Amino acid sequence: MKERKTPFRKCIGCNENKPKKNLLRIVKDKDGNVSVDVIGKASGRGAYICNNIECLEKVRKGNKLSRALKIRISDEIYENILKELTNNE
Repeated sequence: MKERKTPFRKCIGCNENKPKKNLLRIVKDKDGNVSVDVIGKASGRGAYICNNIECLEKVRKGNKLSRALKIRISDEIYENILKELTNNE
């Protein structure tokens, strides 16, 4: 049986390529709602962040998530991402 390739994505915080399963996906849908995509298959524009708080702080400080999703990101969204990261650990 043929072995499948592991999909890699780049973290917007540290710019490292990592397996998709090890990253957290943030997605913006058609209506402009931003949410954490736990499954990784939601439709919309997505950005990936490592499963650690240091990368989230880099993203927040550099306003990288706003640039990646092309929308202004509120503090409430960052809090939701932080909750999801602490739940995964």
